Amino acid sequence: MEERKGVIGRGDAQLTLLGPELKAGDKAPRFTLIDNNLQPFTLEKTAGKICVISCVPSLDTPTCDIETRRFNTEAAKLGPDVMVLTVSRDLPFAQKRWCGAAGVDKVLTLSDYRDGEFGKSYGVLIKELALLARVIFVLDRKGVISYIQTVKDVSHEPDYAAVLAAVKKLS
Repeated sequence: MEERKGVIGRGDAQLTLLGPELKAGDKAPRFTLIDNNLQPFTLEKTAGKICVISCVPSLDTPTCDIETRRFNTEAAKLGPDVMVLTVSRDLPFAQKRWCGAAGVDKVLTLSDYRDGEFGKSYGVLIKELALLARVIFVLDRKGVISYIQTVKDVSHEPDYAAVLAAVKKLS
């Protein structure tokens, strides 16, 4: 398994990402994640749509909470041709509880809790924490990565304007 050091950190601590460094123009790796009803969700379910995949460490942390609520608000404005997914290693039960408490209903929360295979194939699994890094992927309608934003410090929010501009460019 490829290890990439120094790409991200938390404060002064440098962290190691496991998996390849994906780039714009790459075909998005296939995945199977688990939804809040314990059902499989695959990349194929995004076919024909523009897809924002927001990877976060845990919905039960302040920054992830803010980010996912913000993407929920934005998703309501983006229309039916855009899917917004938030992926974490939180258990599906915790994701469902969090969505209910936060009123999040436009973003689909998906779990990589079983084996971290999504995190490894997308190169966003943090070795030291066994959590996902804060990385956003925008996929075009054919499942090709058109934009990637890696937040250098996992405690910081992403640049929402840049993500939304990447989505609008595909619309």
